[in-house]
Amino acid sequence: MALPKEPRQKMINIMYLVLTAILAINVSNEVIVAFKTVDASLQKSTGSLNSANDKMLATLKDELGGPTAQQAKIWQPKADSVKLLSKELSDYIDDLKLKVKQGAGLEIKDGVERFSDDNLNSSTNLFENQGKGKEFEAKLYAYKAQILGLDTAINNEFKNSLPMDIAPPVTTGDDGKPKDFTRAYFHMTPTVAALTMLSKFQNNIANTENKVVAFCQREIGEVKVHMDKTAVLVNASANYVMPGDKLTIQAGVGAYSSAAAPVVTIRGTNVPVVDGVAKMDITAGGSGQQTVEVNVVYTDEHGNKVTSPEKVQYTVGTPGGSAVMLDKMNVFYIGVDNPVTIGSPTGWDKTQVSINGATITGNGSNRIVRVSKVGPTNINVTANGKTTSFPFRVKRIPDPVFKIASGKPRMPSVEFKNQQYCRAELENFDFDLKYAVVGATVYFSGANFPNVAQAQITGNNLAGLDQLIKRCGPGSVVTFDNIKVNGPDGQRVIDGKSFALY
Repeated sequence: MALPKEPRQKMINIMYLVLTAILAINVSNEVIVAFKTVDASLQKSTGSLNSANDKMLATLKDELGGPTAQQAKIWQPKADSVKLLSKELSDYIDDLKLKVKQGAGLEIKDGVERFSDDNLNSSTNLFENQGKGKEFEAKLYAYKAQILGLDTAINNEFKNSLPMDIAPPVTTGDDGKPKDFTRAYFHMTPTVAALTMLSKFQNNIANTENKVVAFCQREIGEVKVHMDKTAVLVNASANYVMPGDKLTIQAGVGAYSSAAAPVVTIRGTNVPVVDGVAKMDITAGGSGQQTVEVNVVYTDEHGNKVTSPEKVQYTVGTPGGSAVMLDKMNVFYIGVDNPVTIGSPTGWDKTQVSINGATITGNGSNRIVRVSKVGPTNINVTANGKTTSFPFRVKRIPDPVFKIASGKPRMPSVEFKNQQYCRAELENFDFDLKYAVVGATVYFSGANFPNVAQAQITGNNLAGLDQLIKRCGPGSVVTFDNIKVNGPDGQRVIDGKSFALY
């Protein structure tokens, strides 16, 4: 039986055997410290892998509601199965670790564990006398078989390369016969060495999960039908008009393919669609709140006919009364100047304007509103002794979206490696606001990264990641987490994002 081919795994096994051999001769403090150092390194690597795995699984779940939903429905459950199988086996190993420590006199005082690091009987008793060695070996082989059995494509990809090394290197006992799994790893093995070997298998499990989940992400593939144009869905040119004013209604498919072929009906009349948008001018009549019925029928990217009934509402004012029009939309946003235009039937010397829970500045018709608390508010206009309140909503500026290049979660590795900067963009927002990336934690995993590599950026420049980016290739996954951005309303942390390279 040959040593494992993966260099990192070969190094761990050889180091384990060398240290165990030294321990058999003399259980020195230096050797115990060496084992503890290896164990701590393995646990840190496993923690980094688990963090990267959780990010990839979250990205896969997000794709269930995106343009690649059909492929995601196939591969996301398989990735979840990998996570479940890995957690079950890793939890089992945690229980074995506890039993090894208990056999070595475990005591917990003030949250600190104390046990005999050089105890030679605990692992032997647990794995040989109590039979846990054969049980553990069987679970490792079962885990490997279950992972490969999730899908034929997974089996074909990993049947010869799954990072799950179980069989021990060839060693012989006093009888001249090769040692089996239990005797090679746990016979007369000091406590610290047994714990290190168990950590090694947990690292194998996390590495296996990382590679298989990354494979599932790649298999989702590109969406086959692309929405190649954009336009508003349904809106009116104004929310508040006077009788006789013209009002334009627009309706169409928000992000659409030219093959969507939308059919739009406004007030029961078919309206021609130009570049995905249908427009109808109507004359305001009556008073108070008015409703326009709009119906949009289009073909979605899966070839299905979709019917979307909508309602556009606007208010017709009474001649001679006060009026308020929000220049951007009927929402105020925290942290920015919100311009409004206010109308009054009397002179401004006889008109007072106020707002609830906010500030309004300026003179005459043109005013600026600043708000600081989410919720409803009212602009109150008093003219000729009569007060009219106009309700508005206060919202927080939405989070910008973190992007590199096109911003797609899957992109060619060549495209990614040519990027020098990242950015945060506000998508489909009426105000022209800018957000600057000021920091993030970056994880590199998948192809060319046998262990997860971690780095930091302190701005939008990727130059500090140059050496890690050069290692990226098809199959690599780069995850940006804890992304901090600065904007007009201060600093905030936005959603992380993973980029799967192909």
